[in-house]
Amino acid sequence: MSTSAARVSLVALLAWLMLSSSARVQGATFGASDRQDFAQIERGRYLTRVADCVACHAGADGTPFAGGRPIETPFGMLRASNITPDGATGIGTWSDAQFDAAIRGGRMPDGSRVYPAMPYPYYTKMSRNDVLAIRAYLNTVPPAHHEVMSNQLPFPYKMRSLMAVWDALYFKEGEFREDASKSPEWNRGAYLVEGPGHCGACHTPKTSLGGDELKHAYQGYALQGWFAPDITDSEDVGLGRWSPTDIVEYLKGGHNKYSAASGPMGEEVVDSSSRWTEADLQAIAEYLKGLPAQREASRPLAGGDPVMTAGAAIYWDACSACHKADGSGVPYLFPDIAHAPSVASREPTTLIRVVLQGAETAATDEEPTGPQMPAFGWQLTDAQVAAVVTYIRNSWSHAAPPVSEREVRAARTSLALDR
Repeated sequence: MSTSAARVSLVALLAWLMLSSSARVQGATFGASDRQDFAQIERGRYLTRVADCVACHAGADGTPFAGGRPIETPFGMLRASNITPDGATGIGTWSDAQFDAAIRGGRMPDGSRVYPAMPYPYYTKMSRNDVLAIRAYLNTVPPAHHEVMSNQLPFPYKMRSLMAVWDALYFKEGEFREDASKSPEWNRGAYLVEGPGHCGACHTPKTSLGGDELKHAYQGYALQGWFAPDITDSEDVGLGRWSPTDIVEYLKGGHNKYSAASGPMGEEVVDSSSRWTEADLQAIAEYLKGLPAQREASRPLAGGDPVMTAGAAIYWDACSACHKADGSGVPYLFPDIAHAPSVASREPTTLIRVVLQGAETAATDEEPTGPQMPAFGWQLTDAQVAAVVTYIRNSWSHAAPPVSEREVRAARTSLALDR
């Protein structure tokens, strides 16, 4: 071997030894930590989907977690904050303790109180480890320099100090505690529904101050121009007719043989529940099927009622082509309104809206079609909409109070203002 070749070989050997030594040091010092951090980040990514953070915190241009989306409340408008790791306009300078205090305690780093549009009354049931996993994931998203003025409420609601009274009335801080008498799957479902899934934020009726009416938990509530239906095991207006498989199919694909998700629930399915594990969806189904029904059925209107007669004629002309004369629809495509208990919900808000404005159902990997219902508000008068909605809500074993022309007029006005 020549002297030159020997020198090249020696340099190569020294380089290999240095790289090998460096790799061993990195493996010993950082390898286990990196694996642990990666697992925590992936867990946080999943929990962020479960908590549906992107639903509110996406930026107006679609930038994930940049904030700014308007959130309608009965007290005025709020805008979701920037939760990217930007140091100036996001949460980049927050400590883990400050992040946990905001998520589970409803307190900002400066000590001010969070409005419950950010569902900390539910997130408080999460474990600290779950919250810090979410923080670990959020630390990995691209920082977005986007300043958001969250509080746009009118006086006196803009005064955050008033939240101290609200918290005293409605906020009970504390982690979820398992029920030893129930199965692990039921407890997992309870944790998801009551905690990160925050189902009660939409599906539980609220007091005049916006707090949960716990004696009517999960029995439905109208918000943002929609009615989040009863999700107890009621056969009349809830999920009593749905099997656990029906619930899983709805949450995973946005459709089942009875119904299709649209509006805010359609968003929730697309952004959140369609990405959950099968085990978590099964756990949710088991928990929901155990929620006791508390509402008694109404008495249906008589078939000879003039409004019912008019509604039947309108239904035949405008609705039967898709939903069929008997209301059975087409499974996984057009909702079976004959057997969908939500049709007879306590309030007709959603049904009126869908007839007036139409609806786009969820399109997911499981059910990619996402069919749309056309709007009929341009074609039907307020009286006609009231008649057909009353007919639907009192046919095929459904029973609900009649819908008035005044209710339809108010909904039409509200939808026009929203646009």
